[in-house]
Amino acid sequence: MNLRLPRFLRFLPLLLMLLAGMAAASAQSEAPDPELRAVLMTAVEISDSFEDRYEAEVWLTDMSNRLARKIPDPVQRIALLRYVHREATRARLAPELVLAVIEVESNFDRYAISSAGALGLMQVMPFWLHEIARPSDNLFHMPTNLRMGCTILKFYLDKEGGNLHRALARYNGSLGRNTYPDRILTVLDRRWVVP
Repeated sequence: MNLRLPRFLRFLPLLLMLLAGMAAASAQSEAPDPELRAVLMTAVEISDSFEDRYEAEVWLTDMSNRLARKIPDPVQRIALLRYVHREATRARLAPELVLAVIEVESNFDRYAISSAGALGLMQVMPFWLHEIARPSDNLFHMPTNLRMGCTILKFYLDKEGGNLHRALARYNGSLGRNTYPDRILTVLDRRWVVP
């Protein structure tokens, strides 16, 4: 007895092999970068500002992917994210808000200097170092810059009774104008808010 398979079924083994190959290629392209994975694992292990290890892994992975085009080096990127999370949490600010401020202020250039003389990631004015009797501190040092910037922003947020728009304007020295706060809030909403 000679059974004839319908024409399309004769190509089924070839189609299955093709689909298996596509699935394997897709899995390879979606595999995490081993260097990034190692950096994330280290960061998660020393995640002092996170509730738990899982929260650290999820947040750092998500924010690292969002920040990759600005800071290609995964070691630098994760270090920045850990500092941002720690200092924002310490100051009781949303880390995503701090990332939006950094993007607008310095575009993630830790050595940025504004025309007014503000320095670093969060563009802190150097006179603050003299005000707090720490003139030898370095505002290009990431933890120092983030600690001061987050503290200043939180101070203005408290001073304005939680009004973020006014606090951002104070931070920028533009109280009474909407351009800067609107820009921060737009960047926050478009790029950093976690859905």
